[in-house]
Amino acid sequence: MTETRTPGALDEPTVPVRAGWISLLFGANVGLWLGIYAPIQVLLPEQAEHLDAANKELVFGIVTGVGAVVALLTNPLVGLASDRTRSRFGRRHPWTFAGAVCGALGLVVLALAPNVVVMVAGWCLVQAGLGGMLATLTSAVPDRVPVDQRARIGGLVGISQMLGTVLGAVLVTVLVTSLPGGYLACAVVVVLGAGAFVLRTKDHTAVASGRPSTGWRVDLRGLWVSPRRHPDFAWAWGCHFLINLGNALGTFFLLFFLADAVHYPDPDTGLLIMMGLYGVALVIGGLVVGPLSDRSGRRKPFVLGAAVVMAAAAVVLVLWQTWPAALAASPLLGIGFGAYWAVALAILTEVLPAAQDRAKDLGVINIANALPQVIAPLAATVILAELGGYPGLFTASAVATLAAGASVLGVRSVR
Repeated sequence: MTETRTPGALDEPTVPVRAGWISLLFGANVGLWLGIYAPIQVLLPEQAEHLDAANKELVFGIVTGVGAVVALLTNPLVGLASDRTRSRFGRRHPWTFAGAVCGALGLVVLALAPNVVVMVAGWCLVQAGLGGMLATLTSAVPDRVPVDQRARIGGLVGISQMLGTVLGAVLVTVLVTSLPGGYLACAVVVVLGAGAFVLRTKDHTAVASGRPSTGWRVDLRGLWVSPRRHPDFAWAWGCHFLINLGNALGTFFLLFFLADAVHYPDPDTGLLIMMGLYGVALVIGGLVVGPLSDRSGRRKPFVLGAAVVMAAAAVVLVLWQTWPAALAASPLLGIGFGAYWAVALAILTEVLPAAQDRAKDLGVINIANALPQVIAPLAATVILAELGGYPGLFTASAVATLAAGASVLGVRSVR
């Protein structure tokens, strides 16, 4: 028995997406990243200090590391499940909304957490839900967006990550100043963003292929993508992993950096200022580079340039641990990361091995987002204690970012 083909479900899209669809995807992504980065940047460090001030860095590293392992697993699994979902509500949308609800529940648990164990459990729920949501939202791009529009959409996805980070910082440091209230506010934003996208956009209800239905019998061996058979996918994955590792090493401990190395009198406000500069520069980088890349059809030169600029931001903080240096590094990092995201999604969606496994393969790529969240906190803890403190940490960030630029050269099918 084979399935009836649903036109367009697996075909490469050719009709440009419109502003309404783009704005709803953008809003869902803003909510997603706000739900991740407002806790990482502000709430989790403050909660770690509240629960165990003497070991705040270790607690923060354990919580974020364990949570990232959960995201690492759920991202490709939800992607694989959505590729095989048959529902009148669509293939992706049920998983998008379920992920948002799961993430919101985790944020509620964090708001009530009385100890580190419950804190870990809450963050694992957040990462499970939002990791799955990331897989389905990312797959919306190859599902719906033509190749020659993807860098512009990719730039907006990068901006949504920045905006979620900045708005999250504003939300939990200015608008809602209590720790439980901050978590609850993040939960509301996550659900509203996902709900608007799910309710107001269409989703394919079946897979357009002649393949036999596997129902819910998911073969986990399908998660593996052979680097030998798909070398461009492997090189692009490596580039994405290293960029995110460099970014995580450079940003995860900024609140502690401002307090302990810069000795800024109000670290929360200082972080908000840095994120504002970072955000404006990221928007500029994404909006400028995305259209340039789509018009030229070239991706790799922009990735190389972005890697160099991001590494330069880290080098500034290697040389000077001062407030003026932090102000200079923030826009450098922002413009580099914005330029990278403008072309990253275009590259990554152009090297996917098979249309019927888009969400699963993008889930595998999204491991490159989650795995640095496992490695960076643990590595940073060791570096800060044994390998040069904050200069050593930012040196590692620069090295990882430059290695990402070198990795993209291995992608042969994309210019």
